[in-house]
Amino acid sequence: MAKRAVSQLDVAGKRVLVRVDFNIPIEQGVEAIASYDQRLRATLPTIRYLIDQRCRVILCSHLGRPGGKEVDALRLAPVGDRLATLLGVPVKCLSETIGPGVEESVASMKPGEVALLENLRFHAGEEKNDPEFAHSIAGLADCFVMDAFAVTHRAHASTVGVPGLLPSAMGLLVQREVESLGQALDIKDENKPLAALMGGAKVSDKIMVLENLLGKLDHLIVGGGMSVTFLKAQGYDTGASSIEEDRLDFAKEVLSRATQLGVQIHLPVDVVVADRFAADAAGVKTVLVNQVPPDWLIMDIGETTARLFAESLGQCKTIVWNGPMGVFEMPRFSQGTRTVAGAMADLNGVTTVVGGGSTAEAVEEMGLMDRMTHVSTGGGASLEFLEGKELPGITALPDA
Repeated sequence: MAKRAVSQLDVAGKRVLVRVDFNIPIEQGVEAIASYDQRLRATLPTIRYLIDQRCRVILCSHLGRPGGKEVDALRLAPVGDRLATLLGVPVKCLSETIGPGVEESVASMKPGEVALLENLRFHAGEEKNDPEFAHSIAGLADCFVMDAFAVTHRAHASTVGVPGLLPSAMGLLVQREVESLGQALDIKDENKPLAALMGGAKVSDKIMVLENLLGKLDHLIVGGGMSVTFLKAQGYDTGASSIEEDRLDFAKEVLSRATQLGVQIHLPVDVVVADRFAADAAGVKTVLVNQVPPDWLIMDIGETTARLFAESLGQCKTIVWNGPMGVFEMPRFSQGTRTVAGAMADLNGVTTVVGGGSTAEAVEEMGLMDRMTHVSTGGGASLEFLEGKELPGITALPDA
């Protein structure tokens, strides 16, 4: 069932509480915020829409895991300052989340002004979905807009408690996420062939996605750490690489089912290996998958594999990508991801949907965001959506 969109909600001139996701890697330093502000930029259309409607815009977000306590390093003011730069209008960063001081600040807001509440998770009631906390933040506004897709899989006070207390709707970001990811699940003949490009560290993270998508796929392309378990399942010696022993049978089952369904399977034919898991490993070389030395670790797909993966993607009309092809955060082991991402970005007339988390970070770091059809802002949320699960933060919103 379609959910109410912000364009269908009467917001003109009202106080609007907007749940955003400004949970960025602040531990990298305040001065680096501009380098990882995708989630801030993704909310700009909704905030600007509300400003144009002469709303008093009250933003709320969490940052990090303060455990229900105030942590100075996790205050949102530096993030609010970056948002103000991106918006081109002032953002009033409040030092509290709830309380008389916050109520006074909101009451003094003028139409078109923007305020940012302090970190929601400074209050234990947020993650516990405490009704009293939900009432406190809901009391600041006349209506609520959910624009934090990355936390829609969490049943917290700001994601499911508040929508039950105020007239509510999806923001433009959440609306775009639901539509784009929904198209990846509802594949029509004109959008085929469909490829799932899967990477990242673990098979276990992608089990439900594979089970939900497998029957719809034309190509299953597996790289990253999870490909090591698939290679082991095929009988290859994978050296000292980490193996999910309890997922070997699942990997064999996926390969068998895919063959029965006529899905083309693409696994690495060559890999980049290192003598230790380190960015400055002394020994690094590319070998065929049947020549991985004992005690060495698979760190990336090889150049031939990257080229073959790119060629297979070029045959498709729709691509769903979740997970890097190697240890992308180490430059020496990022080339496989870079090659595949570059190939996807160069495709014309192809729908490319990129899952959130580390995949989105890689695409952002490479400057390819605008050349993909959709880059999700949600890691866990995008995975659960692709698994076919209901997301509490979406379910809590009223139907259109």
